[in-house]
Amino acid sequence: MLAYVFPLLFAVAQLVLLLALVVLCFDAYQLYAKGRRMIATRLCAERFSNGDDNIVQIVIENHFPIATTVRLIDEIPFQFQRRDINFKAALSAHENKIVEYMLRPVQRGIYQFGNIRVFVKSHIGLIIRRFDQGKELKVDVYPSYLQLHQYELMAIHHRLEDLGIKKVRKIGHNIEFEHIREYVVGDDFRTINWKATARKNDLMVNLYQDEKSQQVYAVIDKGRMMKMPFEGLSLLDYAINSALVISNIAIKKGDMAGLITFDKTFDSYLPAGKRSNQMHDILGHLYNQTTTFGESDFSTIYVQVKRRIRRRSLMLLYTNFESIHSLDRQLPFLRKLSQTHLLVVIFFENTELDSLVNSKPENTPGLYQKVIAAQFAFEKKQIVKTLHRHGIQTVLTRPSELSVQVINKYIELKARQLI
Repeated sequence: MLAYVFPLLFAVAQLVLLLALVVLCFDAYQLYAKGRRMIATRLCAERFSNGDDNIVQIVIENHFPIATTVRLIDEIPFQFQRRDINFKAALSAHENKIVEYMLRPVQRGIYQFGNIRVFVKSHIGLIIRRFDQGKELKVDVYPSYLQLHQYELMAIHHRLEDLGIKKVRKIGHNIEFEHIREYVVGDDFRTINWKATARKNDLMVNLYQDEKSQQVYAVIDKGRMMKMPFEGLSLLDYAINSALVISNIAIKKGDMAGLITFDKTFDSYLPAGKRSNQMHDILGHLYNQTTTFGESDFSTIYVQVKRRIRRRSLMLLYTNFESIHSLDRQLPFLRKLSQTHLLVVIFFENTELDSLVNSKPENTPGLYQKVIAAQFAFEKKQIVKTLHRHGIQTVLTRPSELSVQVINKYIELKARQLI
């Protein structure tokens, strides 16, 4: 533009343009020369654990003989609704780097990853070259197997107390007979077998072991009340994750674990067992469970349980009651079920209302909200008292503490020899 006024500057402008073209061509050569490429590979588990942080790694391999700056975008599944999987890295010549991030799914099902978009530029920075790396990848999101392994590892290292699992003193003697052996100093005189002593002409005692092979069923309600979300997960997903953990604990304890799901109808049934692939079958049954918007029919579950399960079992019923009136409709069937089985009704505190109950209202609408929230919390306690009055065990818990509370209840019932 100045050359219109000062013609001598036109030569300078041409020289600057020529230099710019030379630098541009040199930059293009550095990025597009044969054999120069950037490789990005996604590494993650074949299955994701629902409700947990799952690690995803991207390995970046720089096949350029020069230092580069990389911008990387991973096309994660749309279910996460995240737009922040965007990383920048500086790589030296032929350097490799690993980028790591976490994904927390809150729904079970199939998730699909897209490509990895890699944008590369040199230190000049006039041109950016794009590489489409990786490949489309489908990942199944299963119930929380990471939580399952966590409890197993803590049990191996005797650190379950760190998770909130209580030690419960056993009451009385174990009641399952194992074998007869000779008396040794320190044995309980009450275990002496006098008939065997008379035959052997030597003191013999009965040896007992923990009673095993009891049936433990996780009974999961899939009705509309289980669709309520807390921290991204529905109550059904909390129940599924807890059912997976307690089933594994029961099998490790020598008991048999089974599964029942229902809503308006009797949905699925897996007989209690402790064979090697029982946990795999339970995981497969839990994978496709979804909530419905209908009212659950407890009469159906009572009829089907009576027809299919003849032996007295521990029934861990995962459901939710928001009012005493909703309990009253189902109470007759729960009472009948508890007559033949040891029934534990597991339902949830509405933690979303805690802030309202503990708040100090500043106006009349705030006062009304506090009173209504307190009424809901009071009705939950009334439900517990009503169930106890009819001899039904209960667990009222926060969703986040569900697995710990259920395990504690199971250990308590085992220690009291109620199953």
